[in-house]
Amino acid sequence: MTAGASFQLAIVPSVYLTAVTEAAANECLQSWGHKMGPLNRPFPSRAHGLVAGGRLVAVATTGPLIRGHVAGLPHLNRENTVELSRLCAERPGLCRVMIRLWREFVFPELQGVSAAVSYQDADLHKGHTYRFDGWRRAGMSRSGTDARSGRRGRRKWVWVWPPEAIRAV
Repeated sequence: MTAGASFQLAIVPSVYLTAVTEAAANECLQSWGHKMGPLNRPFPSRAHGLVAGGRLVAVATTGPLIRGHVAGLPHLNRENTVELSRLCAERPGLCRVMIRLWREFVFPELQGVSAAVSYQDADLHKGHTYRFDGWRRAGMSRSGTDARSGRRGRRKWVWVWPPEAIRAV
C-alpha cells in the first residue's frame, strides 16, 4: 500500500474498549478473584472494559474519592481527582493493557478532573503495573476498619496520574 492510499477495514474489530455497567464489572471482579471483591460503594462509579472476541477480558472502575482529599496531598480532592478503584483482568498481562487504555482514552474525557489516584495493597503488589505505565507513587496510606464489612484496614501505596499532580498547585 502506498503512502496516502486509503483502505476500508472489511472485518469487525475483535478487541475494543467500551463502557460497561457496574454490574458487569462486578461480575468480572468476582469471577477473576479480585482481592477486594466487587465494587460496593454508596455512590455511582463508571466502569470500562476491554472486550476481546465478544467477551470482557479486563475491567477498570472509576469513582469519586472516599475521603475529602488524598492522604498527604490536600490539593488532590473530590473536586479535581478521581480514584481508579478497581483494575482487574482474566490474565495478568491484560491489566497493563487496560490501565494504559484507561489512562489514554477514559481519563482525558473526565470533565473537571486533573488527577487520578489508585490505592494498591502494599503487601500484595510491588506496583509494577502502575510504575511501568508512568504513574508515580506518592506515599503510603493506611485505611481504617471498613464499617460495612468489618474488614481490617491495610497498608496501601498511593499511585497518582499524571506524576506532576503530586506537586501542590
